[in-house]
This record gives sequence, C-alpha cells and structure tokens, in this order.
Amino acid sequence: MAGGLASSQQGGDASPAFLLRLILDVVSGNVGGSGNAHVNGMFKRDCTDLVRRIALFTHLLEEIRDFGPSDFDHVALQAAKRLLSLASAYNSNNSPDGAAKKISFQFQCVTWKLEKALGKIPYDQYQISEEVQEQVSLVRAQLRRATERYGSLNSRKFSNALSQPLEKECGSANHEISAKLDSVSVNCGPQRNDADQETKILERVKNSSTSSEVCQSNEIGSKVQENVAIKGTEEIKKPDPLVIPDDFLCPISLELMRDPVIVATGQTYERSYIQRWIDCGNLTCPKTQQKLENFTLTPNYVLRSLISQWCTKHNIEQPSGLTNGRLKKSDGSFRDVSGDMAAIQALVSKLSSRCLEERRAAVAEIRSLSKRSTDNRILIADAGAIPVLVNLLTIDDGSLQEHAVTSILNLSIYENNKSLIMLAGAIPSIVQVLRAGSMEARENAAATLFSLSLADENKIIIGASGAIPALVDLLQHGSVRGKKDAATALFNLCIYQGNKGRAVRAGIISALLKMLTDSRNCMVDEALTILSVLANNHDAKAAIVKASTIPVLIDLLRTGLPRNKENAAAILLSLCKRDPENLGCISRLGAAIPLTELTKSGTERAKRKATSLLEHLRKLQQH
Repeated sequence: MAGGLASSQQGGDASPAFLLRLILDVVSGNVGGSGNAHVNGMFKRDCTDLVRRIALFTHLLEEIRDFGPSDFDHVALQAAKRLLSLASAYNSNNSPDGAAKKISFQFQCVTWKLEKALGKIPYDQYQISEEVQEQVSLVRAQLRRATERYGSLNSRKFSNALSQPLEKECGSANHEISAKLDSVSVNCGPQRNDADQETKILERVKNSSTSSEVCQSNEIGSKVQENVAIKGTEEIKKPDPLVIPDDFLCPISLELMRDPVIVATGQTYERSYIQRWIDCGNLTCPKTQQKLENFTLTPNYVLRSLISQWCTKHNIEQPSGLTNGRLKKSDGSFRDVSGDMAAIQALVSKLSSRCLEERRAAVAEIRSLSKRSTDNRILIADAGAIPVLVNLLTIDDGSLQEHAVTSILNLSIYENNKSLIMLAGAIPSIVQVLRAGSMEARENAAATLFSLSLADENKIIIGASGAIPALVDLLQHGSVRGKKDAATALFNLCIYQGNKGRAVRAGIISALLKMLTDSRNCMVDEALTILSVLANNHDAKAAIVKASTIPVLIDLLRTGLPRNKENAAAILLSLCKRDPENLGCISRLGAAIPLTELTKSGTERAKRKATSLLEHLRKLQQH
C-alpha cells in the first residue's frame, strides 16, 4: 500500500515531531519494510544520496520543533519515502522495460520538490542557528545539482534556469497588470475575490518596501561539512496513518493526484508530471512502456470526482475548490460551472489548432477571460491551458506572443497557478519574450516575472534564468510603463541575496542613478526603493559609491518628498555602517544639517535612520 499520511498533516501543516519520525523512517531504512538502507543494484547511489540529504533535515526540524506546526511541505517527504521503497524493490531481471527510466524520472521530481519545500520555509520566523542555516543552504544546493543531473525538470528549456550556480501610474489605462494583480501582495497569500481590484505597480513597489534589513532575515550561508547524526527522535510517537488509495496516486510523482488525465494507452497520471515526461522527449507511456500514438491528455473526471469525495471525507484541502463541476465561492456555497468548463475546454483545444487564425482568436479570448475573474483563472488552468500557452511564447508571431504572455500573467494572479506555470517551464520562454518581444509583450513579461517572483523559491530560478539583465535593459530603454514594470520585478528579485550581484553586474546602479537625476522626476521613488534593497550587498555598495551616488542622496535629504528622504537616509546608513570613509564623505558634504531636520520632521522610519546616522557621525568626530 501507499505510504501513510495523517489527515492532520495534509494541508502542509505538519508538526516537526511528525516530520522527524518520517525522516527517521527514511534514514533507518524503515520504508515499507523494504530495508532501503541496504539497497543494492542500479539505484543504490540514488537512494543513498537521497537518504543522506534527507538526514540533513533533522537539525532544522529539531530547532523549530517548539514552534508548533511546521511550514515544511511533508508531502515531498512522503513522496521520497514511497520512491525509496519502489527503487529498493527494483530488479532489472523481472521489471518491465522502461521501469528504470521511470524511476530515474521520479528521483528527478522528488529532489526538485524537496528543494522547493526547503525554499518555502519562513526562516525569519524561527530562531535558527547559523550552523543549521548553512546546512540548509548546502542541502538546497545539493538537491538543485541532483535535479540537474537527472535532466531537465520540465522541458529542455527549463534546465537552463536551474543550471546556474546557487547564489542566495505613468502607464496607459489599458495596462493589464493594473487590473490583474487583484490578489497578489508581497505579504499576502491567495484571495478569492470575483471583483477585480485596480492595483498599480507603483503602489506595489511602495507598499512592499520597508527596509533592506527586513529582506535579509531568511538569507542563509553557503558552506558546511556534511556531518549530521540522527538523534533525539526515538521518543516521538508515530501518528496513525491515513492511507491514500493506490489508484489515487500518480504513477510518476507517487503523490495524490489533483488533476488526473488519461494518455493514449489508457493510463492515468497527474497532468503536470505526464506533461513534463512528454516535454523531456519521452514517447512512451511511463507505466506500460507502450509508444504513445498521440500526446492528447484527456481529463479523468470520474477519478477526479472520487479523489475529491475522498478528500472531502478526510478533511483534506483541495487547491482550487473545484468539485464535480461546481466551484466553491467565498461564502462556502457552490456555483455550477459545468457549462463554463465545457466552453473553456473547447477554447483550450483550439490553442493547438493548425489554423493560425483560429489559434489567435482562441488565445485572445483566453486573455480576455483570464482578466475577468478568479473563477475563470481556476477553470482555464484546470483545462490544461498553461503548458499550451507556454509553448505559444516561442512561436514567431507577435500577436500570439502578446496574448499568450498576458494570459499567463493574468493566470498567475491566482496563487495556485504560480506553481503550475513554473512546472510548465515557462521562465526561459518569458525571458525570451522580455528580450525580443514587442514593447507590450516585454512589459507584460516583466509584470509576469514580478508576479511569479512573489514566491521566494521562484526568485532563485528567475534570477538564474538570465531575466535580470533583460529587466535592467527594459528599465533603461523601455516605455514609461515598461520601466515601472521592470523596476517592480527587479525590486522583488533583489530581495534574494544571490540576485543582488547579478543586478549589479547587469548595470543596474548606473540605471538607477540616471533615474534619480532625471529632471522629470517620475521614477525617483522606484529607484530609491531598489537601492535600499541593494545597499547592504558588498558589490552593490561599492558600485553605488563608485557611481558618485552619495551627493545625490544627500541632496534628496534636503529636497525630496518625505518618502524619498526616508529611503535616502536608509541607503546612506547602509553605506556608512562600518565604513569610516563613506561616513567621512557624508560629513564633508554637510549631511548633518538635513539629517538633524529629518529627526524632527521625518517619518518614523526616517527619524530612526537619521538618528542612527547622526550618532555614527558624532563617534567619527570624537575620534
């Protein structure tokens, strides 16, 4: 039978004790009675490496065990446990042809999910020691390299986004992001609201900026030796498991299916995983090894209904709230959407039509529908539109590109769709549109990267994909709207420490300085917001000083708007901390007078920064 899942653990709300027991099962070889600790054969190294990396999770969970339910996604660990059982039982002599290839693909999927699970933990909420933070960084780097070794995760293109080394409104009225990001916030999760709210990108930059020190709380180190002992878990009680029926598990991911689809051989898989299998160039059915006569994925509505009923019975959350053709509304009641589902499915099928005009009409309608409501975003994604839309991004047709990238942007507003877009390998294609598309397509590509980058683990993938130089180019040479979209995306990406160096190397400092000194004065706020995030990075700090930005910042202390003064003071404080040379520079330029004024009339944050800077200046004078 499938590995157990306690019902209380289903929503990603597992206790550290539960997770520690699960890890102990894996490490000790107690996986389905298979004794995987002594596995031999083709997958010995894979199993050994996976077990060793999972063992390194132990110290992290021990440190957060007193905080109650953990944010760690236990489903990834359950999938790893099932995979180890499967791999340990593999025998090349009596296993069907192609079984080894499928297991290898499953290792690829599991390692990626484990790395993603580690990325989702809000490290700033826990008092985690520096040593354990370094261990986490090491494990994530190892898992990422392992994913690369197993091959392209989603498609050949997506491997480029993962193959880089780890480094942790002036716009026009028809700008769709202002009407689309109705449920996206830097500090908020998904919301269900049928009425789209107008949200300007400029406001998003302002509201998401506090200070650079807030952004650093979950940055972690990069080196430590792999020397971890499993301890302190013997006393943990093992919860009564809830066994998932075998027929509900995807044969590839070994996880509960949410969107089961039938392939040409009649076998059923989770849509995103079988799509990845096909995108990797596999032409056979993973389970039967028969050649797939076509690559049509037909929704298995009967099985989906059974899974939905089982989830409801066992109080397991379902991502979209879509059940038996009915969509759950915010008040808890259900709305019949079976008619809408049929219409959208027909529309999605036309996205693959051989007739170019039919495809253009279909993608334009998808764009329009995805703009209107959250319900439409759920139904369009449920119909399997996302992988097809991603494929349209690479077609040499400006109209198709614009509609496709904007549709993806609209769909990304709904939180659960973000992971589907990432799983479809969208990032490299979006970056290509950002580099070479029409101006409207480039603007909406930048806005899409911003929306996707709200998930912390996506910041790393997007940063490694080559997106940052393309965004800096748009920041310098784009339309007013494009510059604002690029600024918003760059701000969010640079929250992650590893992306700051990339931004500096791409020439962002000179671009921001030009924005600060532009006589039209329309993007000073955005420039200061990004600089406030960059200023505590060593390379960025050196580049900011070299570009003669300090005099400009001091001038803004005197003449800027209250928020400009606040950010200017914050940037100067970051530049001058533990740097007597920079401190002496601002002293010679007469910063003390505007700083003193700021302590009296500035915002609360401005007063704190100005007071701290003045204290540093006094200490400098005393020496």
